Amino acid sequence: MISGRATPAGTQAYAARFAASLAPHHFRAWRDLQLSSIGLGTYLGRYDDATDAAYGAAIERALQLGCNVLDTAINYRCMRSERSIGATLKHLVGAGRLRREEVVVATKGGFVPFDGAPPPDPEENFIRTYVDGNLCSAADLVAGCHCMTPAYLADQIRRSRENLNLETIDIYHLHNPETQKPEVGETEFLNRIRAAFELLERKVAEDEIAVYGTATWDGYRSDPHDTGYLSLAELEGVAREVGGAGHHFRAIQLPVNLALPEAFSYFNQAHDDQAYSTLQLASKLGLAAMASASIFQSRLARNLPPELRGVFPGLESDAQRALQFTRSTPGLTTALVGMAQVPHVEENLATARFDPVPETQYMQLFQSP
Repeated sequence: MISGRATPAGTQAYAARFAASLAPHHFRAWRDLQLSSIGLGTYLGRYDDATDAAYGAAIERALQLGCNVLDTAINYRCMRSERSIGATLKHLVGAGRLRREEVVVATKGGFVPFDGAPPPDPEENFIRTYVDGNLCSAADLVAGCHCMTPAYLADQIRRSRENLNLETIDIYHLHNPETQKPEVGETEFLNRIRAAFELLERKVAEDEIAVYGTATWDGYRSDPHDTGYLSLAELEGVAREVGGAGHHFRAIQLPVNLALPEAFSYFNQAHDDQAYSTLQLASKLGLAAMASASIFQSRLARNLPPELRGVFPGLESDAQRALQFTRSTPGLTTALVGMAQVPHVEENLATARFDPVPETQYMQLFQSP
């Protein structure tokens, strides 16, 4: 496997190569690293060799154009997305065209993955692979798809490191932990989070991951009274309990786009008797905040209202305008967008030639006419 991790010197050198071609604020500082404001996601696609090859070409082109954040999950495309990233990184690093220290790789664990393709009997596959392997019990499987026992997560991290060809994963997320909360209740949910965080802190100490976080869909955006609501302050508090002031819970991921702006606009997170948006509180707590679904799986890539062209001038397509909205959102580190085709990479990364719009201009979208 490839040794090392993203480093300040490596990511700064990577960013410096694009100083003349990309906008000054395309790269953002986080924990002394330089992260591109546009990252490549790998969620969608078929389980076949052709899609693997297309992703490999897209990842290589993105790295050539100034994107040094790659996001995936072990369950994406039945582990094939992790393996596409791993194969591409191994090729580029081995050829001397990329240094491991230049790129930030994030993955996730929680949803039960398949290996290469869906099996004929998913339940039998889960029991044979995980229950019979003493990684969890059948009762630990929630909603028929989600597990986060420490032994299970340790196994998932091992598999992800092998898939990615990486000794150290830069960011490891618990994947949609809110899936468990309505099923097991508040008290048991926090017990499971605490056990998971203890395991993740050990994996940091063992240099298998650099930091950890939570990648969510509804959890941070929902009403505090909803059963699946996640309190960012509460989760950060659990991390402090298990890891002390120097804990490694340092990143979150959630949807941010024109159709789902709640991470910025909904003040549903309480901390020190004040109300914050999730992005505000993440910034206050020193967490990287990455947006998933930046163009809403292409649903925002066409037919946007004409008035948006005035808010995001200079851009040539609705996909670029939607992406510009997300990467301009105050408090956001990186806007992730699924890119499995080289032309999509080139179109989306062209947005990096423009600085994010100023906050005053961005706020026009939230003002009543």
